[in-house]
Amino acid sequence: MIIRKAITSDIGLLSGLFDQYRIFYKQASDIPGAKQFITERIGQNDSVIFVAFRDGKMIGFTQLYPIFSSVGMKRAWLLNDLFVTEEARGSGAADALLKAARDMGAETSSRWLMLQTAADNYRAQKVYERNGWTKDEDYLVYNYRYV
Repeated sequence: MIIRKAITSDIGLLSGLFDQYRIFYKQASDIPGAKQFITERIGQNDSVIFVAFRDGKMIGFTQLYPIFSSVGMKRAWLLNDLFVTEEARGSGAADALLKAARDMGAETSSRWLMLQTAADNYRAQKVYERNGWTKDEDYLVYNYRYV
């Protein structure tokens, strides 16, 4: 398995995986929108995307956005997206992508990494916990939604 940062030439394949990820979260398929979104993220360098390949096929990705810890006065990262294709689940791709994210956090002297997942996404929760992530029991998460 190969894990590396996404580059411009990955946009076509990555857009398809990103669309599958959105469908998993009950969004309508939108390949052109997915391609535009991923193209903007890579082009504007405002996120870091790692991709996983097995036998030459892209099987997963994770996308992180930079944020900052005011209290810690350091950079932090929001691991916003993690997706592995159905046929590649259980292959270790998610573990490898999470390791790449952790390594990047360490390399950028980050205070912490943060992620959110659906309360009923038990499979993902097991993956995160197996990889050393802990559920926050101290803070509540609030959202303000525009749409």
